[in-house]
Amino acid sequence: MKAAPEAQRRLLDLQAVDTALNQLAHRRKTLPELTEIDASAREISALEDERVRAQVAVDDLDRDINRLEKDIDQVRTRKEKDQKRLDAGGALREIEGLQHELATLNRRQGELEDAELELMEQRESAEQTLNEVKKRIAGAVEKRTAAEARRDEALADIAKEQEFKAGSRAPLAADLPDDLVKLYDKIREDTGLGAALFRAGRCGGCRIELYGADLARVKGAPADEVVRCEECRRIMVRTAESGL
Repeated sequence: MKAAPEAQRRLLDLQAVDTALNQLAHRRKTLPELTEIDASAREISALEDERVRAQVAVDDLDRDINRLEKDIDQVRTRKEKDQKRLDAGGALREIEGLQHELATLNRRQGELEDAELELMEQRESAEQTLNEVKKRIAGAVEKRTAAEARRDEALADIAKEQEFKAGSRAPLAADLPDDLVKLYDKIREDTGLGAALFRAGRCGGCRIELYGADLARVKGAPADEVVRCEECRRIMVRTAESGL
């Protein structure tokens, strides 16, 4: 393929723009905030599981405490009835039976109240654990929100720069021969780099240094000949820096 030396040199400008666009696309995908957001999401998910378990523990204790409170209320109600009967008087045997039952109910009430107190202490500890988990969740959510804000700001900056670079690419490509741009784009799509400067006997694409016949081929090629690297197939652009 033939192309004016100046057109070949301008391929380097086009490649510089495309390289910048590739770097911006890579930066978009590899923002550190994305990793931080993913880590925060996993942390929040794990903490939510922990919160559910802590909430279940509190709820179970609440249920057991409520059950004990009902049992205590039943004992108190029974005691009030027995006390009223005892106060009303009656046969000695009946009075002795009521006194015995009241003593039993008092012991039962004491046992239930002790059990309730123990459960309430356990609930206090379980609620503290739950509140600590909720606090950690709030901190993780705050951290994720801050990372998302930084991500959005970075993406907006990248989008602006991409728009600027893409806008400068169109006139560059339009000012070059169509067949040269097509060849360049095909190579770039296949390898990521369509054209590179040939300097000091070395291909700027694959960094291979040419010797002997390969170097002679490049040196002997007409200035308007589009020379490609035998190794990486990229266009080697020759300029005054090439040292030929």
